[in-house]
Amino acid sequence: MRIGVVVNPDAGLGGKLGFKGSDGRASEARAAGAEDRAGPRMNHALNAFSTLLQGSLNRTESNITLVGWEGRMGGTWVSEQNDKLSFEPIGTTPETTADSDTHDLVCALVKAEVEAILYAGGDGTTRDIVNALESMGAKAQEVPLIGVPGGVKMHSGCFATTPKAAAEVALSFILGDLRCAITEVMDLDEDVYQEGVWKVRMYGEAWTPSSPRFMQGAKEQVERSSEVDTIEGLAHHVQTLLEDNPDLMIVWGSGGTLRRMGEHVNLELTLLGIDAQGPDIDGQRTLYADLNEQDLLSVLAKHVDENGAPKPRLLLLSPMGGQGFLIGRGNLQLSPEVLRVIEFENILGVATPAKLIGLQAVRIDTGDPELDSEFQAKRFVKILQGFRTTRLIRIEEA
Repeated sequence: MRIGVVVNPDAGLGGKLGFKGSDGRASEARAAGAEDRAGPRMNHALNAFSTLLQGSLNRTESNITLVGWEGRMGGTWVSEQNDKLSFEPIGTTPETTADSDTHDLVCALVKAEVEAILYAGGDGTTRDIVNALESMGAKAQEVPLIGVPGGVKMHSGCFATTPKAAAEVALSFILGDLRCAITEVMDLDEDVYQEGVWKVRMYGEAWTPSSPRFMQGAKEQVERSSEVDTIEGLAHHVQTLLEDNPDLMIVWGSGGTLRRMGEHVNLELTLLGIDAQGPDIDGQRTLYADLNEQDLLSVLAKHVDENGAPKPRLLLLSPMGGQGFLIGRGNLQLSPEVLRVIEFENILGVATPAKLIGLQAVRIDTGDPELDSEFQAKRFVKILQGFRTTRLIRIEEA
């Protein structure tokens, strides 16, 4: 079987820097010290795939050929090859890349008769791939997509939950254990976002192996106008925590639920960013807005007592509707380094009743497999669902 490999080298570059996407800002991100995200996560997925393939008890009757370009859009990240897995180059990655290169690579893969495409990037990458398949005709649009989450935001249903999960899906697809289904290709509506509105828009459809466990599903808009009282109750709970503990610092995660909570406590929070609210040296509460990874580390480092011991801190996170991700989708500023400083015990999920419908577990993808395992070992995370009302939600295993 022939599997196409596509990596968007610029995807996810702006995540830790607090960019809301990497489109058109790759050079700026690299100048600020950003490191590749999509490529290493593809490498993680392919290494896991190679290991799984060798342990598949000879269920695969033929060798697997990965097909792609040499360089950072493909071959660079194929490190583990064996008698069942090889790489076939069909071109070379240009020195500088753009969305048109993704289009050209996908078209070349279709001509090379690949039976599925494994790609690493974000929602913008997905849109580029789907547009390329559409340009190649109806048959090309039936090529299944398996996304390795490597961007800042991943709202589309083509993505696996983690790089390792993408490897599991790829192997199950090859073995014939998964059927393909049509899923939605989603992305943030940039036009209305400029007006301060977070709206996820459907841009098309794609075929993808259907696996409720390993594929994340598409982002859903689940908040309802009838939940105004609930949002106010959630905000009142947080305000009470601040009043009871003047030394408490609150790190506000991204999303509409937390932003509306902020409005009830007179805070103008960043819709797609991370904010921190904490006491300054005069005891007054200061809002540090739209923080990147280094900003967060700096603010947290200053939030200590006279002996250098950390003062109380609380990270509020709202799970993504329809996917259940608490960490790893749209909040890459919360890097493994930041999360280790905050510590798991200081994380509180926040969800309205509509979001909790059908939410049996939350997902965590910190980008660090070791930290993911540490969090998953906790088994449950506390979710605030109303004023002084919490429940425990299971953490999904990778």
